[in-house]
Amino acid sequence: MDAIVLLREDHKTVEKLFKRFEKTSDDQSSERRRIADEVVEELTVHAWIEEQIFYPAAREAAPDTKDHILESIEEHHAVVWMLSEIKDMDPGDERFKAKMSVLMEQVRHHVEEEEQDWFPEVRKAMGRNRLTEPGGELQTGKKQAPRDPLAVPSAHSK
Repeated sequence: MDAIVLLREDHKTVEKLFKRFEKTSDDQSSERRRIADEVVEELTVHAWIEEQIFYPAAREAAPDTKDHILESIEEHHAVVWMLSEIKDMDPGDERFKAKMSVLMEQVRHHVEEEEQDWFPEVRKAMGRNRLTEPGGELQTGKKQAPRDPLAVPSAHSK
């Protein structure tokens, strides 16, 4: 599978979870917890495979994207830190919904930049055929990726 297609599918999965969360009410704390747990896992895996597999391949193929990659790593750092807080937070905590809202804003901004600005540059540099190899590595990486945000290197190495 094309690496960019796989990453876009991840983005769609997370956006669906965000929309489900936004539809919940304050009396649905157990549903908010379930959705938040799915978000934590999806984004933890996604950040890990991007940083470990996709970013190095993209940086090699499209050296001009270095600044975008470095910015993305910093955005991941902020997101993964928030995930680590959300993971252990009581959904009844008055800050839970607010923290999830900030997370959603940050992730949506990150996704928009990737999909509109950066992915087209990488696709142009690599082409569909060269994107299938990292795509396969991403699929394999998803199985090996940590599910705990604190196990993602960007969460604690910056």
